[in-house]
Amino acid sequence: MAQTLSSPIRTLLHEGTVIPAHPLALNKNRTLDEERQRALTNYYISSGVGGIAVGVHTTQFEIRDEEIDLYETVLRMAIEEIEQANLSRPFIKVAGVVGEVEQAREEARIAESLGYDLALVSMGGLSHLNEEEHLDRVKAVAEIMPVFGFYLQPAVGGRVFSYEFWRAFADIRGVCAIKLAPFDRYQTIDVVRAVCHSNRMGDIALYTGNDDHIVDDLLTTFRFRVDGKEVSKSIVGGLLGQWAVWTSNAVTLLEQVKAAKQNGLIPSELLTAGAELTDANAAIFDAANGFKGSIAGINEVLRRQGLLRERICLKEHERLSPGQEKELDRIHRDYPHLNDDAFVKNHMQTGVL
Repeated sequence: MAQTLSSPIRTLLHEGTVIPAHPLALNKNRTLDEERQRALTNYYISSGVGGIAVGVHTTQFEIRDEEIDLYETVLRMAIEEIEQANLSRPFIKVAGVVGEVEQAREEARIAESLGYDLALVSMGGLSHLNEEEHLDRVKAVAEIMPVFGFYLQPAVGGRVFSYEFWRAFADIRGVCAIKLAPFDRYQTIDVVRAVCHSNRMGDIALYTGNDDHIVDDLLTTFRFRVDGKEVSKSIVGGLLGQWAVWTSNAVTLLEQVKAAKQNGLIPSELLTAGAELTDANAAIFDAANGFKGSIAGINEVLRRQGLLRERICLKEHERLSPGQEKELDRIHRDYPHLNDDAFVKNHMQTGVL
């Protein structure tokens, strides 16, 4: 039987919120830096986000490797910090789930037992599965906990799925949200149109994962004709690696987007900010080199702010690309209004982080 969300979590999910993809804090010897890992969770909570996603690509998939074995550890640590914060507001806890059916189900069981609300089901690295097998896998996870679907771009290990796939995906009971990260407008519309044609349209919240198109995604209302009637759907929030950095300003940005949509007036400054954010993301995610330095780029921004001690990753070869550090210097210099250095410094000085 498909699982459901609590009412406060469902309401927040559909209203739209900022959900950063949680990085992994490491020491120089590539062991877990527990102090900084916990500080990161507190940084996101203090920034006013509506949730976090742990065990996802930004957390590094290698945490599942037998010799590393950090998946349950980092999921549990995040839960402990959330509980310690004693929040009076809803907070969405998303756990990344990967692998074939049995691995995905086992990770979902771990996440559900720890108190996570949704499983972000990655479909990367499973190119041998056909679309029907992918749907069966999602259904299997949905029997354990609510599902956050994920369309990953082909550029970083994902694949193209058909409109028919997403139409069947939307009909799965237990699918409560879908993160769109195809980096392709045609493929983005495939998903939104499929959801709009499902009788579960109102049950599914759409979130952007298109790091190159964040603001435009959030500002856009999609409209389609369904059975002779006009149906509209919006992308209400974001679950993003980009929002793992400069997070307090990301919260402010989403508030500005919501206000603009409510007023029916889109300030040109928002569109400009969107272009600036795309430029910043290109540097942080290393778009020039096929995203090879994406995790290292995120970690370097956080290291410069003092939130991480090291920028290193579990894979030794996963590091900043040649020229990426200069690009990070450039965006920090050219777009000072995008970063939240002052926010982080103040919270570190007051002992919150």
